[in-house]
Amino acid sequence: MEKLSKRVRYGFGIGDLGGNLFFTIIGFYLLYYLTDVVHLSAALAGTVLMIGKIWDAVTDPLTGYASDGTRSRWGRRRPYMFIGAVISFAAMILMFTKPGLTSQSSLFLLMTFYFCLLNTAYTLVNIPYAALLPELTKDFDQRTLLTGYRMSFAVIGTFVGAGAVMPIIGLFASSETGWSVMGGIMGGIMLGSALITIWAIREPVHAEREKGPGFLKTYIEVLGLSVFLKAMIPWTLFITGTTMVQGALVYYFKYIFLDEGLFQIALLFLLTFSLLFIPIWVAASRKFGKKQSYNLGMGIMGFSLLLFALLGEQLGPVFAFFVMALGGIGLSTHYVMPHSILPDVVEYDAVNNGGLRREGVFSSLWTFSSKIGQAFALAVSGWLLAFFRYDPAVIPERFTLTGIKILCGPLPVVFYVIGIIILASYPISRAYYDSMISASVPGGLQVKAAPAAD
Repeated sequence: MEKLSKRVRYGFGIGDLGGNLFFTIIGFYLLYYLTDVVHLSAALAGTVLMIGKIWDAVTDPLTGYASDGTRSRWGRRRPYMFIGAVISFAAMILMFTKPGLTSQSSLFLLMTFYFCLLNTAYTLVNIPYAALLPELTKDFDQRTLLTGYRMSFAVIGTFVGAGAVMPIIGLFASSETGWSVMGGIMGGIMLGSALITIWAIREPVHAEREKGPGFLKTYIEVLGLSVFLKAMIPWTLFITGTTMVQGALVYYFKYIFLDEGLFQIALLFLLTFSLLFIPIWVAASRKFGKKQSYNLGMGIMGFSLLLFALLGEQLGPVFAFFVMALGGIGLSTHYVMPHSILPDVVEYDAVNNGGLRREGVFSSLWTFSSKIGQAFALAVSGWLLAFFRYDPAVIPERFTLTGIKILCGPLPVVFYVIGIIILASYPISRAYYDSMISASVPGGLQVKAAPAAD
């Protein structure tokens, strides 16, 4: 087994601290910020998030394809990461500085522009970053280990993004000032974590651009791989359900438990258990397989959400904390397994495609699909809040509270169940992967079909 140095393990891993910090703030707080601070209507706020995420998704394939073909003294990926990290710092400040506007249409247009700018910066960092993993090691278990380091830092980023937002805002007499300062601090962390990865990683040398089909044909070919779709579609469905929960939890604690501060405690339970169980799930994947571990984890997460949504109000906050801990055990797999599965799919494609490396294309489509899932989830969350007559200026009625409960459990679980069913047919096991790699020769082994799902 090849061994990765500490510099590579930690240097690569820390890159997702900033990325997941961003992901967490958007998921947990942006809808709330737009409705309760900027004072956009819930429907318009959901639409802002949908447009921004769709734009974000559209830029992913362009960035992935461009980075695959880039040749520079700094590598294929790192120049994009540097530019995106600098832009993201400024864009975070703009996004969380309340505009001096009152018109709903003007606020809608400006916040949409800011969110699109912020997402473009995130794409420039995240797509090349994700494409680095298949290039750093080809070992089946080392990829899971490297993903474990990455996701340990991702959970730390989630801790910071989820747990530090409200305390930072609370330091200031004006919440508007607090949100702006928070944006600058979090943007600075995003910039710093990306710069550390850029410094720590040395990319493989690619002497010249690998010849392959054009942009459109490349993406059509990749989307035609059933092995890829059986991994990507469940990942997208899991992202959709999880994003709905993230956006709705703060409303649940504020309007059902009547204590917004309890939200921070619940997140502490959720994320602590997510972090603690990452090495356990890494070990479990070696014994039982990545697919089986991922499906089990998301099943645990779905069961926990149903308990929380259906019984939380009756059994109280202590019960909710217990359920959050249980959910964190399952959610831990969502941090590790999908990002360990994707490099195996990339290798499968390379072996079947004459050795042509398309990490950027796969990473961009992987992220594209997740952002479409996020866009759908955030838009539906805003629209459902509007449908259930949510208005931050009035005490919510029972009908509104029912809508919040639906967003916290039953609706996300539907997406989890469908994802679990589809992922069950994903075919690449360790035995098949090892056989594929050992049998490959210069010029590429032509593996005609994927194995049957085990």
